[in-house]
Amino acid sequence: MSNSIVVPARVRAQLTATDLHLTRGDLKVLHGVGMTVTPGSRWGIVGENGRGKSTLLHVLAGTLAPDSGTVRRAGTLGLAEQELRTAGNATVGDVIDAELAEVRSALRTLDAAGEALATGLDGAEDAYAAALHAAEAREAWDADHRVEAALAALGAEQDRQRPLAALSVGARYRVRLACLLGAGHDFLLLDEPTNHLDEAGLIFLTSRLRATRSGVVLVSHDRALLADVATSIIDLDPTRDDLPRVYGDGYAGYVAGRAAEQDRWAEDYEKQQAEHLRLEASLAGAQDRLIDAWRPDKGVNKHKRATRASSTVRTFHRRQDELAAHAVTMPEPPLRFTPPALPRNGEIVLSEVTLDGRLPHPVSLVIGPSARLHVDGRNGAGKSTLLAIVAGRLRPTSGHRRTAGKLRIGYLAQESPAPAEATARQVYRAAGASIPLEALGLLEPRELDRPVRHLSTGRRRRLDLAVLLATRPHVLVLDEPTNHLSIPLVDDLTQALGGTQAAVILATHDRTLRKDVADWPHLTL
Repeated sequence: MSNSIVVPARVRAQLTATDLHLTRGDLKVLHGVGMTVTPGSRWGIVGENGRGKSTLLHVLAGTLAPDSGTVRRAGTLGLAEQELRTAGNATVGDVIDAELAEVRSALRTLDAAGEALATGLDGAEDAYAAALHAAEAREAWDADHRVEAALAALGAEQDRQRPLAALSVGARYRVRLACLLGAGHDFLLLDEPTNHLDEAGLIFLTSRLRATRSGVVLVSHDRALLADVATSIIDLDPTRDDLPRVYGDGYAGYVAGRAAEQDRWAEDYEKQQAEHLRLEASLAGAQDRLIDAWRPDKGVNKHKRATRASSTVRTFHRRQDELAAHAVTMPEPPLRFTPPALPRNGEIVLSEVTLDGRLPHPVSLVIGPSARLHVDGRNGAGKSTLLAIVAGRLRPTSGHRRTAGKLRIGYLAQESPAPAEATARQVYRAAGASIPLEALGLLEPRELDRPVRHLSTGRRRRLDLAVLLATRPHVLVLDEPTNHLSIPLVDDLTQALGGTQAAVILATHDRTLRKDVADWPHLTL
């Protein structure tokens, strides 16, 4: 009896990447990346948006081939991308069935092997032993229960007949994540897994990842998740030798190691600069002496003049070689978000607003000049709906919304709009920009005239933030503002929110950001 089931390797599982390189156009995405993932190890991938974090996940999963380098896989793996796309009339049940197909195949094979064993067929004992091993490796009997428990804990849709097209991006992601957590893979590759989770879902995910015997590789901007889960960190941000850095001792080791690396980099650069200036001065002196060598004092014979000139030429060339050998190597500095000064003005007043099917309970609030408000609540409570009403993007079914004063509102939705054919610069200008896009420090110069559809998810999110600030708004309405943003940018954004004169209303599941705004007025839906 043949058995084509893919069996988890468990303790023998290994996922090894060696010297990975990948270039897209003129952009070097991955350069010299290497890592080894074993059962129970938990890797965090960090770096600025567009540095290749999601690309590395796809290379590890085998859905994208590198230009050079190797990936060796022993065992099964599951990949959760940032967005689960819909296909036709696919349902929640279809996603579950697809993820558990191998599990169910293992159980059917075991049943067939048991029947063959009962009838005494030749080779039945070996076939049954192999089928039993496959089912046990998958922990197949509990797989459906594990998925159901994960769906409930993550606040995901549990109706298996529900079409995926009827679900939000976040709801579809939660279904996919629950399936992976229940499937029993050797490796879990997760791209921004906390983006669509509420507090209960975050606690559940953290607990499961800490307890799993699977190897975990996660891309995340969630500093709390990295601190709680990651045992190793690979940083894809630029370094002085242009190679990624691997840090042990989890997120704390990364923070300390990265800071020390940056300090050494700055110190070595200052030393190089000083040596370069010294050699430039030495070369200038040698050049002056070379000129003088060809203009000797009167009475000096030709032989002495030629000897003196030849020696000075050698000295000059030696100084040139020394200068070339000690050139200052200045890698491209990382972007730093530079928010514009925002004005204060006007107010927004909501009176008993509701929206059928989305915001069932009436809400009243006043957002005055420089106000602060953190909107909280479980998934589905209506946080995004309320923020869209505040921003004037949705009209309430009942109640009233009014504004006072000449009010400009900047609105950051939870997800980016569909990628445009227009360039980033064109999209920004179309928003009525009053400040140059370059001045914000959100996109690299080479990205400004690139079509938006060619930008990574994180870069598109940066463009969303730029568009938000384009007209220097009086009110910032932010729905999960840290989604898809890098850790340094999240820190810069948090600092900017604390100091701006504009009013700010936000909803966030980012646990570190929630701590940072813990003293803000609070509205729970």
